[in-house]
Amino acid sequence: MRSSGNSLEGLTPPLLLTADLPGTGGRLRATPEDFQVEELPLYRPSGRGDHVYAWVEKRGLPTLDLVRLLARAVGCREDDVGFAGLKDADAVTRQMLSLAGVDPGRVEGVDIPGVRVLSVSRHTNKLRVGHLAGNRFRIVLRGTSAGGAERACAVVEVLARRGVPNFYGPQRFGFRGNSHLCGRWLVRRSPRAFLDEWLGGPDRTRGERAREGRAHYEAGRLEEALRALPASFAPERRALAALARGAPPGRALAAAGRRTLQLFVSAYQSHLFNGVLCRRLQDLDRLLEGDLAWLHRNGACFRVADPTAEQPRADRLELSPSGPVLGYRMAFPDGEPGRLEAEVCRAEGVCPEDFRRLGHGLDQKGARRPLRVPLRAAAVEDLGGDALALSFELPKGAYATTVMAEVMKAGAADETEDEGD
Repeated sequence: MRSSGNSLEGLTPPLLLTADLPGTGGRLRATPEDFQVEELPLYRPSGRGDHVYAWVEKRGLPTLDLVRLLARAVGCREDDVGFAGLKDADAVTRQMLSLAGVDPGRVEGVDIPGVRVLSVSRHTNKLRVGHLAGNRFRIVLRGTSAGGAERACAVVEVLARRGVPNFYGPQRFGFRGNSHLCGRWLVRRSPRAFLDEWLGGPDRTRGERAREGRAHYEAGRLEEALRALPASFAPERRALAALARGAPPGRALAAAGRRTLQLFVSAYQSHLFNGVLCRRLQDLDRLLEGDLAWLHRNGACFRVADPTAEQPRADRLELSPSGPVLGYRMAFPDGEPGRLEAEVCRAEGVCPEDFRRLGHGLDQKGARRPLRVPLRAAAVEDLGGDALALSFELPKGAYATTVMAEVMKAGAADETEDEGD
């Protein structure tokens, strides 16, 4: 049986820092070219080493599909392809990928629809998730309200001054919006409940074959479910095949693969973080005694003993309050921030130790994450008529969805982009 509720539902987006300012309205992604994302690399390839670094432009393709197609084209394993962050499918995006043990000439010559290899070099290490400084965006809005550019400028001014709420965007929770519920069952060590949440739910599914497969699963017709699910549902099909062979739920869960299961646990951590941020949203730029303050220059944290003394640096966006990416070794703040985070955990019925000994390589030590991030190089361009363009930079892990929701006040929350890391 699937989970019937979400104890933090009232704490999750959409909540807006600029709710008192009018939005532009409009629509995103009239064409993929209207949504452009360019990775800001953390470092440049040295020109030497066993890993081929490819600077790639893609159009209409998710990063994980690009990894699969690129590995097949050059004859390496998918695990030998590294990337720093996921990039949106319905967009034009540029990002770096690394490939181990392949001929650079083969990478330069790949022929994949919607993909261009812009440059190739070498480096000494595999590219890992998080190995980027941030992302640069240029996003065109069409069909905006009268005075849309002025409205956008007013919102951008507030975000540049106070910071962008560092919500995990809706894409973090999957097309069906339930990835965190799957993660909850993993953390609670309930493999059957996880499988039911993940493989069932035809009413929340896009695509006729996928809906049919999920309906068969809910009716206990595993072989029929396996035949109905499209080939692109590879992890689901592996789990279904294991169940159809008589494997217990725990073994069928493992068949999904560590990478898939990790996404669900991360989505649950993201859900908890969003719950804390919602509670502190209107004062996200104000330090409290006991806060674990995040230094934006290097990601280090320190405990705030005198908020009055530290607030000027927060006003300059040098540091910010942080929130929990919950795990068994994560540090909790003191005082009111600590009480608030403990309250969110109690509401969800979870504690840090629940992220230890999860099995399948899923244990989570935890981390801190800033409640807000700087908005850099922000500009609004009036394109004439009812169109405008926004350009800005965000640090890694931050979501353009949040910026666009603040600017538009409608529509952006329905988008499903993947530029977060």
